[in-house]
This record gives sequence, structure tokens and C-alpha cells, in this order.
Amino acid sequence: MRIDAHQHFWRYDPGRDGWITEEMAVLKKDFLPQQLIPELAANQMQGCIAVQVDQSEAETLFLLDLASRNEVIQGVVGWVDLCAGNVAERLEFFSKYPKLCGFRHIVQAEPDDRFMLRPSFLRGIESLKEFDFTYDILIYARQLPAAIELVSRYPEQPFVVDHIAKPAIKQKSHRPWDRDLRTLAENTNVYCKVSGLVTEADWQRWSGDDFKPYLDVAFDAFGVDRLMFGSDWPVCLLAARYDEALSIVTDYIRDLSLADQEKMLGLNAAHFYGQRAARHAITA
Repeated sequence: MRIDAHQHFWRYDPGRDGWITEEMAVLKKDFLPQQLIPELAANQMQGCIAVQVDQSEAETLFLLDLASRNEVIQGVVGWVDLCAGNVAERLEFFSKYPKLCGFRHIVQAEPDDRFMLRPSFLRGIESLKEFDFTYDILIYARQLPAAIELVSRYPEQPFVVDHIAKPAIKQKSHRPWDRDLRTLAENTNVYCKVSGLVTEADWQRWSGDDFKPYLDVAFDAFGVDRLMFGSDWPVCLLAARYDEALSIVTDYIRDLSLADQEKMLGLNAAHFYGQRAARHAITA
């Protein structure tokens, strides 16, 4: 199965979705499964992972409702307040949803680059393991040192870094992102999404060659067993069509074995996000 490991759905709300600026006006509308399913089919993708964009339990439930009515949505990465005193209770509540794989916080928007190391946040991360939830790390490159410290504290917690940690592709800058990403990858409990590349490049004037130095680092650091493709649809539409976002990756991996290509394009995502469902199916 080929799985898009990172995409989003929303019903556009100007009050809630203030992150969508005028420069991003193409995103100021609803994006729902009926718009994505034809794109997946046209690009031979059989499933997807829906990832949160709003930091609310209401959106988590919205995504879970979509997943319950659309088989193509293989899993959901939601949001819960990991800093809350009752986080264990909330995780227990959400654990009843079989398609809920894990959680994400929009750490890139936090003014404190060491937000993930706050005691209250760490307590939330500690609670995830009990319920077999994964955690998506959404950060900018400058926040990689904190991510390195976080993942090293919890070697049995499954983590995945989104968008290869958002290097400065438009500026053609690699350092210290390349060094820090390699250090992060030394932790074998961490996977990496090859996603969100086009929106870190020049939206109007990118080319496939712009991404090669960054893909070289990601593939060398994580290897084909811990990388997964994500379109970042519909956010990718700021700079590329779905097929263009996919072709950046498929062009890069064309010389790999078919088995390794299948890992990158679906099997790794199925393994990473499917572990909770598999364990709970065995013990049910």
C-alpha cells in the first residue's frame, strides 16, 4: 500500500485559521476528503494520514469523524494539551478511537525554542507510551537541538520529525540543520517525513535540483527504513500541485530498489502509525 503520511483537512474559518495569510489565499476554502481522494487515486496512493492544523480537541474529533466515514484515511494525528494536568485522562479518552495514531503540537510557533523541554510538556510526552501513541515533531531547524534532547530522554517513544525539520531551502542554507538532523537521526526511535519541501523553497521559482542537497542529508541520516513521503496537501498548493510534490520524491528515489521505494512510499508509514492498532488488535 502507498500511503501519503502527511496531509490536512479543514472547513475554513477566518477567525480560527489566522495562520492563512493573504499571501496564502489559495488555502482560504474548505479542503475535505472529496477533494483529496481523486488526487490520491490519480497518483496511485491508496491511503493517507490526516494531521492536525488547529490546536483543539474539537479538530481531533473532526478528523476522527472524517476517518470513520472515509476508509482512505488510514490514521489521524490529532492534538491534545500535553501540558494539561489531566493529560492522562484525555489520552485514555482518545485511546478508544482505533484510527487515532498519535498527537502533534505546533512547536514551530512557540516563542520559546526549548518549549518541548518544559516539565509540563515532558510529562505529557511521558504519558503517550502508556497508550501506544506516536508523536509528530513540528519544528523549524533552529529548534532541532531541543528535539535532540527530547527524543534522547524517551528512547522507547516513537517520534517522527515533520518536513525534515524545515531547512532554509529558499536561502540554500544547510548549516547547522544538516549536522543537527544527523544527530537527531542517531536516535533509532525517530523517523522523518520527506514532506513540506516546496513550501520551504521559492514558491514561484523552485526546481527539483533545489531539494537534492536536503534529500541527500535526510536519506543518509535516516536511511530508507525510517523515511516516509508526505504531500502536505493542501498546504503544498502554495507552490506545487499534488503530483509535483510527489514527483520530487519519486524522481529522487527512482534508482532505489522497488522494495526500498515501497518502504519510502507507504510501508514505513504503515509500520510507524500502525503499531498501536496492531498491538491493540492482538490484545483485544
